[in-house]
Amino acid sequence: MAGLMIFILALLPIATVFVLLVVLARSAKFSMFVAYVVTVLTALLVWGTELNTVLGATVNGAVTAISLLYIVFGAILMLYTLEESGGIRSIRSGFTSISPDRRVQAIIIAWMFGSLIEGASGFGTPAAIAAPLLVAIGFPAMAAVMVTLIIQSTPVSFGAVGTPILVGVRTGLEGQPLVDATIAPMPFFDYLLEITVKVATLHGLVGFLIPLILVGMLTRFFGANRSFAEGFRIWKFALFAGLAFTVPYYIIAVVLGPEFPSLLGGIIGLLIVVPAAKRGFLIPQEVFDFPARKDWDPAWVGKLDDLEVHHASKPLMPLLKAWAPYVFVVILLVLTRTVGPLKAWLNSPEVTIALDNLFSSGINARVQVLYLPGTILILASIFTWFYHGMKVSDYGRALKSSGSTMMAAAPALLLAVPMVQVFLNSASDTLASMPIVLAEGVSSVVGNGWPMFAPLIGAMGAFVAGSNTISNMMFSLFQFSTAEQIGLGAAGASTVVALQAIGGAAGNMICVHNVVAASATVGLTDREGAIIRQTLIPMAYYVVQGGLLGFALLSGNFMWWIAAVIWAAAVLFAMSRNRGHAPAPVTASN
Repeated sequence: MAGLMIFILALLPIATVFVLLVVLARSAKFSMFVAYVVTVLTALLVWGTELNTVLGATVNGAVTAISLLYIVFGAILMLYTLEESGGIRSIRSGFTSISPDRRVQAIIIAWMFGSLIEGASGFGTPAAIAAPLLVAIGFPAMAAVMVTLIIQSTPVSFGAVGTPILVGVRTGLEGQPLVDATIAPMPFFDYLLEITVKVATLHGLVGFLIPLILVGMLTRFFGANRSFAEGFRIWKFALFAGLAFTVPYYIIAVVLGPEFPSLLGGIIGLLIVVPAAKRGFLIPQEVFDFPARKDWDPAWVGKLDDLEVHHASKPLMPLLKAWAPYVFVVILLVLTRTVGPLKAWLNSPEVTIALDNLFSSGINARVQVLYLPGTILILASIFTWFYHGMKVSDYGRALKSSGSTMMAAAPALLLAVPMVQVFLNSASDTLASMPIVLAEGVSSVVGNGWPMFAPLIGAMGAFVAGSNTISNMMFSLFQFSTAEQIGLGAAGASTVVALQAIGGAAGNMICVHNVVAASATVGLTDREGAIIRQTLIPMAYYVVQGGLLGFALLSGNFMWWIAAVIWAAAVLFAMSRNRGHAPAPVTASN
């Protein structure tokens, strides 16, 4: 009974967030304030966590939140600068020339371009860059956030040039006596490459359907007819786009390892999909567009939806010139993440803000300001100012608008991230940290059925920590030891750790501070719970499908492959039969 009670109490912080934010649809600010108080009281009164540890974790969380706000500010400033310069008019026109179909635009910008950005930078950057861009070309703010969160799944495990594997899984497993004894005589790095290939295999098999699910979600929640089926009518192109990314992604993982699957997969996918879209390849004749702006649900609208159109009387600037700031961003992201000496300097102590041993807790806070994507986005906005020949007054207007939009997101993030850090650092002399207690509780109940639940634990880790990397750090050794205890051996354990990684990637779709930060980049507030309710659909598909495919790989039993096919078909069928209620008959403009 005591064990059950401890499990329930460990679940209390997550349950508080879920009930307030998702079920009761309270604002993120209120929900995260209550969750922070609940987490602190549980840590102090039940776990026996030292007060200095709680204080240190809180300050570390606040520092991390400020770093996220810095990225948000850079992303918004980039968008406002392009709006003021007239570049957005040209970009909007360019996407219309590729295809006026919003489903195609979502796939190209969110799935392809977003995966490329994820591969280069990770840590929420795809939503920070792609969501404002979608809004700028005419997407409702809430739709832009939703689709950019959905793609933060398949590319995430190899995001930031492989950080969730090279740092997350490696830190969790390397040098552990149990791991070394189990995999011997295989060198650890070879074992890490084995995990990498399995992660790519599972992501490829699950993730190639994400573009199809994405467009179904887009039309169901933001189309005039509220129909999943309207999105599924582009199924041929969606599957083509899914494979255009996941096939090279898998091959690159096998040949080159964990650094480049998402980055190069996104580039190759864009080179394949954009020319195909321009030629109308596999795209149906009917064009999907959102309802007329006057018919949008007010809940869809963020501050950026109300941007004024500047310089409308001037000729469109050349498309390459309009896109140059984004090219600048990608180049800088790649250089700062792949050029060893440059990366080392940007992360060196000389240019790092360090707060060591906060409140004598042993917790350290670090901010590599120059390495953060926010710095690159701010540099890109300055580049735009000069390259597009903007007036000082125009750039000043962009700065002012960006600052006010960022401040709207500050309260929620400054509460959400400290709550997470207290949750993660709650271990005491008598109890493991709350997330480890939760994972151990689940494993004790499910036994040999653990592979089915391994992705769920990874997703839970990402939901509370806001990071696939941290989820992998927390749970990789736990996943490995659980696999070893149920007799799966080294090969089976690598599959279970891969399931942890893909679940951790899927958890990014519903992670609270990712949702808050992405919403902030488009000026959307107090809609976080509704967005999480939407993204729970693809997240549930991902973790269940991952578990089924994991069993298929582990057992070699053909029935598990059939079960995975049935699950995917059931999800798509259930979505296709679901239709919401439009507020009024609306004719979409094509």
